[in-house]
Amino acid sequence: MTTIQHWINGSPTLGAATATQPVFNPATGTERARVVLGGAADVDTAVQAASAAFETWSESSLAQRTQVMFNFRQLLVEHEEELGRIISAEHGKTIDDARGEITRGREVVEFACGLGDVLKGSFSDQVSRGVDVHNFRQPLGVVAGITPFNFPAMVPLWMHPIAIATGNTFILKPSERDPSAANFVADLYRKAGLPDGVFNVVHGGKDAVDAILTHPGIEAVSFVGSTPIAKYVHEQATSHGKRVQALGGAKNHAVVLPDADLEFAANHITAGAYGSAGERCMAVSVAVAVGDAADALVEVLERKARAVKVGPGDRPDTEMGPLVTKVAQERVENAVGTAAAQGATVVVDGRGLKIDGHEDGFFTGPSLLDHVTTEMDAYREELFGPVLAIVRAESLDEAIALINANPYGNGTALFTASGEAARRFQRNIKVGMIGINVPVPVPMSYYSFGGWKDSLIGDSPVHGPEGIRFYTRPKVVTTRWPEPRQQVTAGFNFPTSS
Repeated sequence: MTTIQHWINGSPTLGAATATQPVFNPATGTERARVVLGGAADVDTAVQAASAAFETWSESSLAQRTQVMFNFRQLLVEHEEELGRIISAEHGKTIDDARGEITRGREVVEFACGLGDVLKGSFSDQVSRGVDVHNFRQPLGVVAGITPFNFPAMVPLWMHPIAIATGNTFILKPSERDPSAANFVADLYRKAGLPDGVFNVVHGGKDAVDAILTHPGIEAVSFVGSTPIAKYVHEQATSHGKRVQALGGAKNHAVVLPDADLEFAANHITAGAYGSAGERCMAVSVAVAVGDAADALVEVLERKARAVKVGPGDRPDTEMGPLVTKVAQERVENAVGTAAAQGATVVVDGRGLKIDGHEDGFFTGPSLLDHVTTEMDAYREELFGPVLAIVRAESLDEAIALINANPYGNGTALFTASGEAARRFQRNIKVGMIGINVPVPVPMSYYSFGGWKDSLIGDSPVHGPEGIRFYTRPKVVTTRWPEPRQQVTAGFNFPTSS
């Protein structure tokens, strides 16, 4: 049985961990490895390594840092298939889906390759007689990321390339459910020429998380996960003097107007709802059918939900793999039963699905629920599984009000042929990321990712310009270089620019 170890100071190590936890293949339900569960001692060891590395890495040139990023980017391309299979084997998503998350994560690496231009400061000449002002940004020090199971490559890649390229050193605490991708990435960094100690991985559960949140040697923490944990991370880390990025949960709506192309909308909503088995913070979990679109939309969505090919992630024709754990499977199937008991119409029932040859896998099929109301659990809770709820609204304004009343504000979409409706929607909706005829509006790497309301705790989105600001702090320098023997009178009044 393979034991997945920490990665500290450039190599694998068991550290001080004495406990391990099983890592399953969700398609078979069998244990494929064990991961060590670190705690405060392992976090402290990683902080010491990262602190020592920061002394030299923070003084390295931009050219050196970006060259490492160029090398790292190329290695991600060359090893995409291998990394994709590792993700699929531990998460359950299809290999194609895993390749997709690697590609989207690699886009952040490409953004980091160009930080030489982005980090340019500004200069103001002669702000006062003989006085100039310029500014620049410097790294924070040791920073950390706590990331979820659903994107074991992409979400960490939203964080560490920008942190490292701006001169920080990084400690990653990945999900213990699918931890191997983190170590694989660490080894790619080593091959790319990153010095030992700049990127470290500490595996573990709550003990490791709490150690990161409270360690005095860590300057900032990035987190993606559920809203209750995001609030906990934000509260604990800020109370210990750290900067915090804390991205929480979601309940993403896709609004379909009567003028929309229903085949087009249903194709994209089906993929957005059931892709990656619905285990995405940007998954479409609610379709809001407006007016006359409702019955026809349900008919098309039913047909497409029944056609989704469910199976092991390594099969070429599979479109949707299993859920990540047995507990997740049971939670999602119980939610479908609860929805039926509360009055929803179960149009497509994915419960009890068995895949030939993989009967012990954590599979459930796509479920489609109609006549869902905002009081039902299926609407209020983030199910994080392949369940699409249909809520009916009489008008676009009613749909906007419904979404704005929801406590989450991560992503939303509108399917329409009307430019006026699209403009009204994007201006009035209280959601951070919006798609117009795009179901999963994840921004490109040179924009920032982050929602509103309970989907973002605090005010720091990830990657793009906000990521650079998060991992650096500014300095403003005011200078005067008087000529030799020049007499400059110093006043006792508050200085002005005259």
